[in-house]
Amino acid sequence: MRINPIAVHNAREHSREIVRSEMMRARWNAPACTRLCLALCLGVALWVLPLRAQQRSQSLDDKYPENPTPQVNVPSKTERLGRLPIEWIIGPYIPVQGQLETLSNAQRGQIYVRQTFLTAGSYVARAFSAGLDQARGEPRDWGGGSAGYGRRYAARYGEFVVQNSILSGGNALLGYEPRYDFCRCDGFWPRTRHAISRNFVAYDRSEHNLRPQVPTYTGAFAAGVLYNTWLPGQHNIWRGGAYNVLSQAGIGSGYNVVSEFALDILHTFGLKRGVRRAP
Repeated sequence: MRINPIAVHNAREHSREIVRSEMMRARWNAPACTRLCLALCLGVALWVLPLRAQQRSQSLDDKYPENPTPQVNVPSKTERLGRLPIEWIIGPYIPVQGQLETLSNAQRGQIYVRQTFLTAGSYVARAFSAGLDQARGEPRDWGGGSAGYGRRYAARYGEFVVQNSILSGGNALLGYEPRYDFCRCDGFWPRTRHAISRNFVAYDRSEHNLRPQVPTYTGAFAAGVLYNTWLPGQHNIWRGGAYNVLSQAGIGSGYNVVSEFALDILHTFGLKRGVRRAP
């Protein structure tokens, strides 16, 4: 079979034309695709950015209105403190006009949580105790500065949790009243005596008879022993328990006095004017 060289040449030229055509088409398609992608991105940007700017403008207008009203103004620290429930400041209490009633176990559990974790006084008292430890340099291994104070504060708060857990369990077992009851009397000294006495006696389940605060001082002694057990170095745990009992007698009495006059103090600073100790 004879091959025609002209036909072969024409076939080769045709193939080359096809290849050149495809290459040119590919060269156009690449920039075209790029331009198309860029156009789509620009279109999306032109559509999204104004919408986002409008939403941001509306958000800023809501946050910073042209004519702000008193309702949207940021409350002051005094106003924020005034809005806190009174129990978050002084702990669960029985008002003067309140009726003494036997508590259920669920109510006792709620009181325990509030007294232990949701009362400002519990944190302030532990801060005071940690400050005394810091001033005495006890324990020495913890050193000074903010790091040493932080360790002392954490240890004292842990001691308080143990003490209040034992106290709450003992009160539930014996039916003692765990809340502080405001004095149904007037005058500075009668109210002071009432506050101090409540650190040593409490109502039993009858809510009429007063009993010695055995759970309070049992919890204080046990927490003091445990506290001195986990401290670094060598410590006399029994002396630590006795020291905690004395601290409960002194600091606990002072805390009750502050609680008794807390509403009067808050009223002096313009807080909780709507809350009265007595009608």
